[in-house]
Amino acid sequence: MTVSIARQDAPALGGDGSILMRQRRDHARLDAMMRRYTAAEGQSRDLERLWQDIVQLVFSHAFAEETVLWPVLRRVAPDGESLTGRVEEEHQAINDLIAQVEKSVDDPRRTAWIEEAFALIRQDIRDEEDELLPRLREAFDDRRLRRIGAAWEAVRATAPTHPHPGVPRRPPANVVRGVPLSVFDRVRDAVSGISPTVRTALTLTGTAVAAVVVALVVRAVRGRPRRARGST
Repeated sequence: MTVSIARQDAPALGGDGSILMRQRRDHARLDAMMRRYTAAEGQSRDLERLWQDIVQLVFSHAFAEETVLWPVLRRVAPDGESLTGRVEEEHQAINDLIAQVEKSVDDPRRTAWIEEAFALIRQDIRDEEDELLPRLREAFDDRRLRRIGAAWEAVRATAPTHPHPGVPRRPPANVVRGVPLSVFDRVRDAVSGISPTVRTALTLTGTAVAAVVVALVVRAVRGRPRRARGST
């Protein structure tokens, strides 16, 4: 019987460095941020900063899942194609909705759109923790889960941080389209006052570095599953 990772402790999930614990920590952090946003009143710079933090976490997290985790899951789980297909649809819906929010800052429907996005994100978290991620626990030993976790973390660090509805959901197309946008996003997030020339130079340099990182980590997680769960 599949057991949700939400109901298992760290040792059962492969230790703190495993992909399952990394995912659960991200999900808990995201849920806490959404609760803070919902509980806040009015509009302020701090609230807008919190919204941007949520957006950045959502998209870097999802891109790393689609680049590292879901290809692995499709190889090791008989129902991996249908499971990942459903989550990819959720990711696309979240992407489209948040893109609408970011384009319509003064639209009176913005609050309702954000609430809808939060509901979709929470559903996505439940689906991943209850159905997809337990399949990785069943397929891999602790050492491999930690290796996948490190690869996922590396991709997340170079992933897009804003919605780009036109980027495909699967590699290699998502990497080809997403990596340049990732660097642009992160330059925009970090330095808003630099000149266009400097921004372009940083983007080109960062794109090359990010592409190498993504290629290396995707290669690193390829391989056959190992079912011995006691390995350290």
